[in-house]
Amino acid sequence: MKFYTPIVLILTGVVLSGCSSTLKQSPAPTVSMQAQSPVSQALLNQYNSWAGTPYRLGGNNRSGIDCSAFTQVTFRDQFGVDIPRTTRDQLGSGSNIDKGQLKAGDLVFFQTGYKQRHVGIYVQEGHFLHASTSKGVIISRLDNPYWQKHYWTARRPAGIDVR
Repeated sequence: MKFYTPIVLILTGVVLSGCSSTLKQSPAPTVSMQAQSPVSQALLNQYNSWAGTPYRLGGNNRSGIDCSAFTQVTFRDQFGVDIPRTTRDQLGSGSNIDKGQLKAGDLVFFQTGYKQRHVGIYVQEGHFLHASTSKGVIISRLDNPYWQKHYWTARRPAGIDVR
C-alpha cells in the first residue's frame, strides 16, 4: 500500500490542478518589430497590453476574448472607431482590399472550416494581430503555412487613416 500512496497523491494533485482557476496561460512572446506608422504603433501597443489573454468563444474581456471581439475592442480602444461585433458583420463593413495592398489596420479574414471564419488586424511586414484559439492574443505571420492556406480576404474599415 505504501507504493500506491505517493502515486495516488501525485495523480490527485494533477487532476485537481487542472480544475484550478488560478492557472494562467504562459506569457506571450515579445515582438521586437519597429512600428512603421502610427497605426502600427497603436496595434503593437494593443498587443503589449493584451498579449497572452486566452481565447474564449463569445468572450469580450481580458479573462477571455474571441477574435471578432478582440478586433472590435482594438478599434474602439486604439482608434475610437466602432466596428461590428461579429466576424460576419465585420466582413460586410469597409472596403475590399487585395492581399498585396494590405496596410496597418486592415482586417484580414480566414476561412478555417466549412462555416468557421477567423479575423485579425494587419500590423505590417506580413504580421497580423489576433486572438488565436490555441494561443490567445498573439501576433502571427500571414506566410505561416496554416494562415497562408486559410487566407480568405481583407477589408479596410472606415474611420482610421491607414497611411
